[in-house]
Amino acid sequence: MKIDCYISTFCSSEEALSTNITEAIKLESVDADVTIHRIDEAEAEKLKLMGSPSVLINGKDILPGEIPGVS
Repeated sequence: MKIDCYISTFCSSEEALSTNITEAIKLESVDADVTIHRIDEAEAEKLKLMGSPSVLINGKDILPGEIPGVS
């Protein structure tokens, strides 16, 4: 499983996100490659992300929204 996490440069959720993902991987007993990306608003819009943090599992946003960006 590939997990990509996208966090805006001003978001403070990286530590909590890392902890939660690590815990979920252990609870589900899955193998996962986790990457955390720090991105700006322009990159978030380019990737069509809907918030910060945005978590994609195998390329699919687990919580899609309506308006791209990290605001």
